[in-house]
Amino acid sequence: MSHLDLTSCKKRKRGEKVFRFKTFGEHGYPVEFDGSFGQNVQALLEFGYSESNICSGIPSWSFQLEVSCHPPFHILLFVIEEPIEASLEHHCKHCLYVGWGHHLICNKKYHFVLPSKDTVIAFLNCEDNFDGAISIKGRFNIVELQGHIMHGVFHANGFGHLLCVNGMQAGSNLSGRQIMEFWDRLCTGLRARKVSLNDISQKRSMELRLLHGIAYGEPWFGQWGYKFERGSFGITQSIYQKAIGTIQAIPYCILVHYLGNSNHDLLAIVSRYQTLSDYSLATLGDLFRFMLELKSRLPEDSCIDSYNTGIFVETACRWSPKRIEMATRVIVEALKRAEFRWVSRQEVRDAARAYIGDTGLLDFVLKSLGNRIVGNYLVRRSLNPVTKVLEYCLEDVSNVFPTQETLSINNSKVKARYKITRSQVMKDMYYFYKYIIRDQKQTLNMGILTAIQAAARIILDTKLLAKDYHTELPSRAELGLEGKLELYCTVVLRNIETANEGTNKAMPPFECILLKTNATCDELKQQVEKNFRELYWGLRGLVVESILNLNAKGSDLVFGLVQVGQKILCEGSNRDRGMINELIYESGLNNRVIDCPCGTKDDDGERMVSCDVCEVWQHTRCVRIPNHQEIPHIFLCSRCEHEIIILPSIP
Repeated sequence: MSHLDLTSCKKRKRGEKVFRFKTFGEHGYPVEFDGSFGQNVQALLEFGYSESNICSGIPSWSFQLEVSCHPPFHILLFVIEEPIEASLEHHCKHCLYVGWGHHLICNKKYHFVLPSKDTVIAFLNCEDNFDGAISIKGRFNIVELQGHIMHGVFHANGFGHLLCVNGMQAGSNLSGRQIMEFWDRLCTGLRARKVSLNDISQKRSMELRLLHGIAYGEPWFGQWGYKFERGSFGITQSIYQKAIGTIQAIPYCILVHYLGNSNHDLLAIVSRYQTLSDYSLATLGDLFRFMLELKSRLPEDSCIDSYNTGIFVETACRWSPKRIEMATRVIVEALKRAEFRWVSRQEVRDAARAYIGDTGLLDFVLKSLGNRIVGNYLVRRSLNPVTKVLEYCLEDVSNVFPTQETLSINNSKVKARYKITRSQVMKDMYYFYKYIIRDQKQTLNMGILTAIQAAARIILDTKLLAKDYHTELPSRAELGLEGKLELYCTVVLRNIETANEGTNKAMPPFECILLKTNATCDELKQQVEKNFRELYWGLRGLVVESILNLNAKGSDLVFGLVQVGQKILCEGSNRDRGMINELIYESGLNNRVIDCPCGTKDDDGERMVSCDVCEVWQHTRCVRIPNHQEIPHIFLCSRCEHEIIILPSIP
C-alpha cells in the first residue's frame, strides 16, 4: 500500500512545502516559467515530492495545494511522466479526433491529475491486490481511473488535451470554474502550445454547450478562450456560427403565438422573467442569458420577491411594498390616459404628483419600472434619440400573457407566484431546454420554429474545442540565457520508408535551440538533431543533412547570418529503417476509408459502421442506426445495396 494517506489531505512529511491553489502556476510561483514547455515542466518538477507508488516504474511527483486556510482544505496534484515505452497505445486518439493526426508522436507525455477522494480510495484498494511484481504495462495506476477532479495530459512538444473536469455537481469540493482557472494558469505558465477538450459538460442533465451557446454565443469553456476546433458529422465553423446566430435570434413572441394556447407554462415562464428584467427579453438568447445571470446573482436558499408591481422590493427599501404598489398604480393610470403614446418622464411624474406627494418615491418607481409587466401592460422605457429625454409608453400584453390582476401584497398566491429562487430558475430553464429546444417529439413545423431543433443539433455536434496559448514565436534571433543565441528551428523530414511513397506530412512545430554565439552551421545541425531526437519517438534516428533557408557552409558562423524574423528550416531523414514513417505520426496507419453522407472524410470519434461490400465507413446515426441499437453483423451502404438490387439476375 502507498505510504501516502491521500484521503486525509494533511501534510505528509515535516518540512514539505505547501503551495497555494489559487496562485499555483502563475509566473514565479513556484518557478519562473521563462523557457520552452519541456524546460518549464522540468523546472516545476524540481519542486515536487517524488512518488514511487503512484505508477510503478514511471516517474511521478506530487504537490500539496492549499485551497483554504479556514477551514483547512488541501488537495494533491499528481504529475506523471509517461515514457513512450510504458504506453499501452503509442498513438493518441484525442489527437486523431481533434484533427491533429499529422503530429509526430512524442517520447513522453505528462499527466496532470487532481484526484478526487473516491478515485484515491479506489486506487488504494486496488493497489493492495498487486504484489509489485507486475510489469509496467500490466500495472494498475492512478491515471487509468475515471472520476478525477481534473485530468489533463500534455505531449512533450506542448500540445495537450483536457480529459476531464468534475465540479461540485459530480461530488467535488471545487467548482468547475475554480478547476478551469487552475488548469488555465498551468497551461499559461508552462507555455503549452495548444490544448483541446471534448466538451460534454452538463448542468442538471442539460448540455452546457447548448445553454451557453444560446445565451452567450459560445460554449461554457469559451470563458477561458476555448473555441471551435472541429465539428462532428461534417459540421464546419461557419455552419456552427450560423446555428448559434439562428437559435439566439428566435423571437419568443413567435413561440408564444404558436404554442401559447396549448402551453400555459411557457406563457408563465416568459411573463415571470420579463417582469424581473430591466430590459425587454425579445429573443431566446435574451431569455437564456437573463436566466443564467439571474441564477448566478441569487445566493443559495434565497429568493427575490418581485410581487406583481414588476419591481424588486428589497428588505432595506425605505418604502413599504404597499406604497410602492400604490405609486405604480398611479403611474400606470397616468400612462393609460396618454392613450399608448410615448410621453416624457417629466410629464408622467407631473401627472402622478397630483396623487403622490413623495417625489422620491415617484423617482424610485419610475427608475424601476422600465420594461416591466404590470397587470395586463408592459411599461416600456426608451431614450428619445432626438431630444435625449427618457420616455415611457404602455403596451397591452393581455393577448399574449395570461391575465394578471394586481392583487393585494398580503395575498399569498401572488407572492408565491413571483418568488424566484435558484431552484426555480433551474426548473424553468430545464422546461425550456426539454420541451422547446430538445424535445424531438414536439411538432414544431411552422417555419422558423423548425430551425430551433436543427440548430440545437448542430451545436450539440460541436464538442471538439481548442485554445492556442502561444501561437507566435519571437520575431528575431536574440540572446537568451547565459548569453546564448536563441533560434527557432524545425525539420523537414524526407521520408525514406513509407507505406505510401511520396506521402508528405506536416512539419513538427518550431523548437527553441540554444547556441553559443560563435556556433557554426554544423553545430546548429547537430543541436537540432539532438533536440528533435530527444523530443520525438520517430526521430530517434534523425540525421539533419542541410539547412534549407540558410545559404552557408558548415564552418560558417550562425550569428550574423540569421536575418530578423527568420526561422530555420532543416532538412533531414530518419535512418531508423525498422520503422515505417506513417507509424511515427499520431494517426498511424489509418487505412480506413471514410465517406459519410454528412460529408465527413476523417475519424471524428463518433460511432461508425463499415459496409461489408465496399468497406467504406459511415456514421451509424447518418445511416439511421440508433445509438441504443447494436451495429448489425452484416451492413450494406445505400450505394452497394442499390447496385445489388439493379444487378441482373443470373439465369
